[in-house]
Amino acid sequence: MIADDHQEPVDPASEDAYELDRKRVTQILEAVEAEDQAQLTALMEPLHAADIADLLEQISAFDRGQLIRLYDREFDGEILSELDESIREEVISLLAPQVLAEAVRDLESDDVVDLLEDLEEPQQEAILNTLEDADRIAVEQSLSYPENSAGRLMQREVVMAPDHWTVGQAIDFMRESDHLPDQFYHVVLVDPRLHPVGNVTLGRIMSSKREVPLSTIVEETFQIIPADQDEEDVAYAFNQYHLISAPVVDDEGRLVGVITMDDAMVVLDEEHEEDILRLAGVGEGSLADRVMATTKQRFPWLAVNLATAILASLVIAQFEATIAEFVALAVLMPIVASMGGNAGTQSLTVAVRALATRDLTGSNVWRVIRREVLVGLVNGLAFALIMAVVGILWFGSPMLGAVIAVAMVINLVVAGLAGTAVPIILEKIGVDPALASGAFVTTVTDIVGFFAFLGLAGVLLL
Repeated sequence: MIADDHQEPVDPASEDAYELDRKRVTQILEAVEAEDQAQLTALMEPLHAADIADLLEQISAFDRGQLIRLYDREFDGEILSELDESIREEVISLLAPQVLAEAVRDLESDDVVDLLEDLEEPQQEAILNTLEDADRIAVEQSLSYPENSAGRLMQREVVMAPDHWTVGQAIDFMRESDHLPDQFYHVVLVDPRLHPVGNVTLGRIMSSKREVPLSTIVEETFQIIPADQDEEDVAYAFNQYHLISAPVVDDEGRLVGVITMDDAMVVLDEEHEEDILRLAGVGEGSLADRVMATTKQRFPWLAVNLATAILASLVIAQFEATIAEFVALAVLMPIVASMGGNAGTQSLTVAVRALATRDLTGSNVWRVIRREVLVGLVNGLAFALIMAVVGILWFGSPMLGAVIAVAMVINLVVAGLAGTAVPIILEKIGVDPALASGAFVTTVTDIVGFFAFLGLAGVLLL
């Protein structure tokens, strides 16, 4: 019996509005287990390619293989584009050659390049062999550009027109063309040497009279992207100038492709995700990674944290006599270190994000550092007062309260300074601040916190 494909309307305001329907996922897995191809196809047909990609990422490797084998010729190339890189190669290896060929032929050149970038050479060649000669040449030319460059990001399918054409000529050209991209936003105007000189939106073309020259209705914002420009800079330009698409040029300034907003936003999302993962010291891990792969990614940073923890312990060891004399110090030490670590992480996160969006520059760096230090001072004073009262009420020692209060102020001020200065310094010396800052900031706040607290205790309490 074929499942009913009708789905109840989903409230877009609900938290799970765009998540996979759990009931449908269960039905799909049941169809896979029963090897019911008709049922599986009926259940999968209403799903968007992105939802199918999510499904493949969430189920086990065994179920994934069974599903792909049954789904077979229904497999859409867009699914490959939406898949996480961690399982994309596995999925491609499971597809029959003819199914893979049909799936890839429907993709734009930039999507094909994105597929090929992370594959081994045999699989790259298998996909290239499925393309028509003209498409293969276009893809290979894109692959010749540096990795993570605009040349890799662009699509070769471009709608261009001479800068002396009228609206009517452009419309007639597009109507008669058999090779327009499935989606595009601009007609790129070029001079006789194929240098892009302006963008005209489709909306302006359709709302203008036929005799209007295209050169009179070009967009005011026009950015040309060099093919060798880093994709991070491309994404920044799209976000900064609110671009919809932008022409890409070679070393001689000739039009070779176009980058669209959706591709630039993917890069931005990847950069944001990468920063978050690196701040946590988990590299580029995903939920689909196997145990050993995940372990290898996390082990080095856990080892770094162990080394920094040993450094902090060495500081504590210098004050063994003080701690032995005042056991209360052992109780309160973690509070000072924890508060400093959290404050440092707050400043660090703001600084790394500001560096990524280029809001933190040489012109405002000292103002930002001063602000974070002052924030640390104000918070430090507030929590110092609280901890002074706690020290007096808990242990009956006004002097102990004073010690932890002063140590709290010192550590939160240093946390604000380190959380901002460390990522700036790391970026200056060419180290990714998102990757390495956390370990340094934590080390600084732990060492300073323990040293200030135990050092003051040794001076004032003994």
